[in-house]
Amino acid sequence: MKKHLRTILEVLLGICLIATATLAYLNYSAKKNLAQEVTELTEQLDEAKAALEKSEQEPPVPAEPAADIPNTATFELDALKAAFTNGVVLQDMETIYKSQKTLTAERQVGLASLRLLTKGAQDETTIAAFQKALEMAEWSNRLQTVCAAQNALAAAGQKVTVLSDCKKSATANADKPADSPVKKDDQANKDGKAHDVHWGYEGDNGPEHWGDNFPVCGKGKKQSPLNIVGPFEKSKDTLTVDYKEGPLKIINNGHTIQVNLEPGSTLTIGKESFDLLQFHFHRPSEEQVDGKNAAMVAHFVHKSKEGKLAVIGVLLNEGKESAAIKTLWANLPPKEGEEYLPAKVVFNPGSMLPKELGFYNYEGSLTTPPCTEGVQFYILKAPVELSKAQAAKFPFKLNARPVQSLNGRKITTGG
Repeated sequence: MKKHLRTILEVLLGICLIATATLAYLNYSAKKNLAQEVTELTEQLDEAKAALEKSEQEPPVPAEPAADIPNTATFELDALKAAFTNGVVLQDMETIYKSQKTLTAERQVGLASLRLLTKGAQDETTIAAFQKALEMAEWSNRLQTVCAAQNALAAAGQKVTVLSDCKKSATANADKPADSPVKKDDQANKDGKAHDVHWGYEGDNGPEHWGDNFPVCGKGKKQSPLNIVGPFEKSKDTLTVDYKEGPLKIINNGHTIQVNLEPGSTLTIGKESFDLLQFHFHRPSEEQVDGKNAAMVAHFVHKSKEGKLAVIGVLLNEGKESAAIKTLWANLPPKEGEEYLPAKVVFNPGSMLPKELGFYNYEGSLTTPPCTEGVQFYILKAPVELSKAQAAKFPFKLNARPVQSLNGRKITTGG
């Protein structure tokens, strides 16, 4: 019995040993497999790290250029040019304009633009049309026309001096988003074919040099101002002024003090109506009467619907204090180049005029660059007064162009 019991125990012990050995083997195999997996993962990570370091050391491969994205503006411009290429529209417009005695600067630059679209920027008639528009343009109220003509000539490779105000417009275009088309005039400025021009009343920028950059100032035959001397012929014109009170808008533009007007103030010459755009001052007066200057002059600039210009000149002599000037000088702009609107201040430009509107009349030009001709001047015979202190407070000691040659023109008198 004991012998059989011992045999059973030995068998059980053998089974336990086998089971123990089996479990140990299984556990060893599992650990071995796990270690192998960890080793493989470590090797893969090392390989990836080595590949990354190698890619950083190698020079970058240039990316393939992206396919051109259609530019809507370019397509529109091409379509516009194609529509005008046959020249029919240009021919029709030239025929219509030939029937008119005079063209405004805006219509002239429009006609030049049609030639640009039809014949291209290098065409001589296109360049001539823009040059004519430039000569016709008014400095203070047609700056957009001046810039359009100057920038177009610069884009055509012509040697033209672009005004600083026009270049500011081009700079603003440069600040547009990257997908905005670059204008030719911007490129011309970058290429150095155009540059700023500054004019003034003294030194290298003085009136005797204006013709260097503004041909009409030097070569024009109907320039202003004039020395008003007799004999005079009788004028058929009559002046009727209807100026309205409105908010004061005043600016120091670097050349003068100017007051800009709201629509509604008018000048009627005979049966033709002109809108008052602005008035400004010169010291001393630009016009002379019998060779003598007044202390100052105020020029009231008017424009008709057809684009004609008419200027009323009011001579200012030293004497009693002027209530109108007092209001203006009390509200001079704090900064140059920015229009100033003082709160709750109104002004009637009619308060600057004398009671009598007798006048001397002649055909002249703007008295500042670009010296556009075809301007009717009406210099009032009756001066108004301002005090000596008021004249001295004017920010510009000298901003008057010298008198110009009469060149056979007639001065009439009326009123």
